[in-house]
Amino acid sequence: MQIALVTGATRGLGLATARRLARGGAHVVVGARDAAAGRAVAAALVDEGLAASSVTLDVTDLVQVRAAAAEVEVAHGRLDVLVNNAGILPEATAAEGREVVDADLFRATYDTNVLGPVAVTEAFLPLLRRSPAGRIVNVTTRMGSLADQQDTTSPYYAMVVPAYQSSKAALNAVTVALAKALAGTPIKVTSVCPGFVQTELTPVNRTQAPLTPADAAEVVHRAATLPASAPSGTFVDASGPVPW
Repeated sequence: MQIALVTGATRGLGLATARRLARGGAHVVVGARDAAAGRAVAAALVDEGLAASSVTLDVTDLVQVRAAAAEVEVAHGRLDVLVNNAGILPEATAAEGREVVDADLFRATYDTNVLGPVAVTEAFLPLLRRSPAGRIVNVTTRMGSLADQQDTTSPYYAMVVPAYQSSKAALNAVTVALAKALAGTPIKVTSVCPGFVQTELTPVNRTQAPLTPADAAEVVHRAATLPASAPSGTFVDASGPVPW
């Protein structure tokens, strides 16, 4: 049985991804900032006949990150799938009157969206190295594609949320670097754009989103279960490769 960890897994895309991986036969470790919420989600999955447990994991808290890795090591001895899903978009609800670039928003966004996945990956990489087919999935977005941001025909061209967009571009760069660094191992690293999803990440536009979390979880699941023949270091959405 695969062991999979999903960060930010108590709601939205994270929860849907955890459920999809568990339905695919994995034991899913629900990563949650709120310990009680994590336990509740894991219990609900178990009630569905799935294999699940939880760890307290605020990706911005290095002590918690390292403690979670130690807990997973004791319980399972390895990790086969890491889904770096936890992310924030504070610009969507920021008070009016701020400048287009706001240092405080950048710090908060990068702390969760970039440094968080880096810290989690660092802590869990030794466990992923023990897997015969480790997979790292970084949940990003086409809004972080520099090509899309310069393409006036792109539906994402008009979006201007620089802290969020640049944080996801940075996470994409981490994907590329990790894939090169791990090229001699069975570990594959993928950036995934799940699409415009009905989640609380963008509460203002949530009703306009065409995808349910369950819909979006399918592309994450595919990246988490790549065959050995698949390339590493790619950026994909449900339709295929996405330009960087």
